[in-house]
Amino acid sequence: MTGDATTDPAWIRPWLRAEGAAAFAAGLAGFLFLGLPWWAFALLLIVPDVSMVGYLRGPRIGAILYNVVHDLATGVAVAGVGLAIGSLPLAAAGAILVAHSGMDRIAGYGLKYPDSFQNTHLGRIGRRR
Repeated sequence: MTGDATTDPAWIRPWLRAEGAAAFAAGLAGFLFLGLPWWAFALLLIVPDVSMVGYLRGPRIGAILYNVVHDLATGVAVAGVGLAIGSLPLAAAGAILVAHSGMDRIAGYGLKYPDSFQNTHLGRIGRRR
């Protein structure tokens, strides 16, 4: 049955985007709580996308590197370690990772499957061939 909530994942997308917005807000709040300027946040927010360089080595390596950088748990862990050892740069990097992951989820970009950059846990992205 098409459109049924049990078989059609489209109904969950607004929830996942709201979760992404919450993660983005938490990352931004954490960054600003550290006393860092908003303009630095804006500049650093796109840095995690450098992880796409892994795709130069193929889709499997690319997906692994991309997913490690874009996983919320990575950002939380980095921020937590930074706070625990009193490292402002590490805590800020964790906040950026959390915010960036949230931003990607808002846009509908998910963690990657190893067969193709376009196949994500939130569905396929890009143009269909």
